Amino acid sequence: MTDRLSLYNGALRLCEERRLASLTENREPRRLLDDAWGDGSTSGAVKHCLELGQWTFATRTGRVDYDPGIAPSFGYRYAFPKPDDFVRACAVCADEFFEDPLLQYRDERTVWFASIPTIYASWVSNGATYGADMSLWPESFAKLVEAYLANEIVRTLTQDGKVRDKVEADLVRAKASAESLDAQNRPTALMPVGGWVRARHGRSNYRRSRWSGEYRG
Repeated sequence: MTDRLSLYNGALRLCEERRLASLTENREPRRLLDDAWGDGSTSGAVKHCLELGQWTFATRTGRVDYDPGIAPSFGYRYAFPKPDDFVRACAVCADEFFEDPLLQYRDERTVWFASIPTIYASWVSNGATYGADMSLWPESFAKLVEAYLANEIVRTLTQDGKVRDKVEADLVRAKASAESLDAQNRPTALMPVGGWVRARHGRSNYRRSRWSGEYRG
């Protein structure tokens, strides 16, 4: 079972350091790990690792309506505040089936701007029931978090160049492995159905919605 203590001890193993008995043990490695951990999913190790990929276990989709309280002074007419649990975008589309990518929009910090009043977005979420829920993490992502933590603390823990180099290489491998395994969870990409076939058999027969909720800004 993945929990904070197991992640800490996984990081210490990579650094060739002794395990922690608890999260309150009075040792320098624990204090260093606490600093690297940050506030969990909102800052620090978990937030950083979520930013590294478009993880399927943390991906959320929803409709985003424009905020009438934000009036752009020029350019695109509509403004869409990003969801509170937003970490990184996976897709921004004009339709709920995610078949029509929105190519004309502007991304500014915490807001999207577009010329249509409703957009559909897919994003990596650090919400409590998405990326922040350790029970959803595949082992490969847990290993990535361990490797990230180890890389953050190893230069303070040891002067051994071989250990430092090994931990850095561990992080590269962990990221590649997590991305590779996560990609296998994605649906098989099929060639788009032609317009003549859609017209003959009915467009809806060739669409399947990925919309899993509604978000109103």
